[in-house]
Amino acid sequence: MPDRFVKDPAARLDYSWDWSDWLEAITDSISSATVTVPAGLTAVGAPVVDGALVTQRVEGGALDGAYTLVCQITTAGGLIDERSIYLTIDNR
Repeated sequence: MPDRFVKDPAARLDYSWDWSDWLEAITDSISSATVTVPAGLTAVGAPVVDGALVTQRVEGGALDGAYTLVCQITTAGGLIDERSIYLTIDNR
């Protein structure tokens, strides 16, 4: 999955982290997930875990702004890892 996106400031969109390759390699599953959304963006609801996919709905952002969303998971086996998605805000 790509990790860089352009978002319109008025858009409310879902962004997802696909952990399937990593989880398959270690034979584990997601126990919990948190997504850190920086100031200027708003998380709409809690992150949704669907198998190896974590999805967070996001809105807002200042025109020409750049933001980093961070997804941290804990696996059933007790491992913790995190990945980032990078958003730039532009009129679309």
